[in-house]
Amino acid sequence: MSTREIGVAIIGYGGMGRAHSFGYAATPVMAALPVRPVVRVITGRDAEKVAAAARAYGIPEWTTDWRSVLDRPDIDLVDICTPPGTHAAIAASAAAAGKAVMCEKPLATSYAEARAAVAAVDEAGVLNAIGFNYRRLPAIGLMKRMVDDGAIGDVRLWRATWLSDEFTDPSVPFDWRFERWQGGTTIADLGAHLLDMALWMVGPIAEVAAQSSTFIRQRSVPGGSRNVEIDDASAGLITFTSGAQGRIEMARSAVRRPCDFTVELNGSHGTLFFDYARLNELWFGDGADRMDLYGMRRIRAEHPTHPHASQLWPIGQGIGYGESFVDQVADLMHAWDAGRFDPDFAQGARVQAVCDALELAARDRRWVRLTEITEAAVAPIGRPAD
Repeated sequence: MSTREIGVAIIGYGGMGRAHSFGYAATPVMAALPVRPVVRVITGRDAEKVAAAARAYGIPEWTTDWRSVLDRPDIDLVDICTPPGTHAAIAASAAAAGKAVMCEKPLATSYAEARAAVAAVDEAGVLNAIGFNYRRLPAIGLMKRMVDDGAIGDVRLWRATWLSDEFTDPSVPFDWRFERWQGGTTIADLGAHLLDMALWMVGPIAEVAAQSSTFIRQRSVPGGSRNVEIDDASAGLITFTSGAQGRIEMARSAVRRPCDFTVELNGSHGTLFFDYARLNELWFGDGADRMDLYGMRRIRAEHPTHPHASQLWPIGQGIGYGESFVDQVADLMHAWDAGRFDPDFAQGARVQAVCDALELAARDRRWVRLTEITEAAVAPIGRPAD
């Protein structure tokens, strides 16, 4: 075990702050690392809540001023776990201070801000990463490897769904998640992970069409109500530059669907299918199988030869959500001296471009080419983070 420490500051103490804290704490237990991450401080706007989080997560310091950590010489990596609308501004400030940056997805709530964040880390020359943690599930990693190895031939069809029941209850009050600039859309929140996989496995996207709906149009606030600014559900059609077709659906209004996502690829001579409800499995249909074995084969994606599995639990013990953050941290630490994280901010911006295109397509009810988004003038980073 290396004794060289990488000092980490986590910005944000909520659900993602907790998940990232777990990753930093658990990774040195699970993996031999060239450098050791040490979370030194966590920040948040509510003093009482961030103090409680620091105690629960085993972090020795906390503060309500995230900017104060940027000047600390014992902080090497700033990990951003705040609402999406604040990501780009915090990332730019951290990069200007010479810190490596890890940012939870989505990178921003607009492509313009995402591009500005990319420009900030490029100008500063700092390491940067985007938190697409589901890439680190062994079954997803195996799916990617099998596609690259030609196991299903040329990819012709890609489809993915992400269903949640987070917003089904109309009594859920208005908060930042329903505010467009700060929370982003359901397309960006749930779809970002799926679109990352699409770009990673299939390749660039040429154009999209989409539809969006908001079923509960107002949410309560003290003394009244406020209009919801985002979609409850969206669906899209995708044309990849390779000629492959794609389908995507995202909803936070699917009753009794807590966090259910699926990814399927159909190729010229095979099929791969993943269902997060059974996240230790990958299903493979091989067109070259004997006809009397017609159907899909279940692969237990826990073997040490599978991506990310060797440093986790022995085969048969199962891998869960938390392990995706363990492998994410392990990848960051192994890449520390190599000088490049993957996926990085540039990938986050590519994903955000597709999100923006889907939103525009839904608004205008037409096909939108990605160049309409990527070739538009890039505005400066927007609303500053408090």
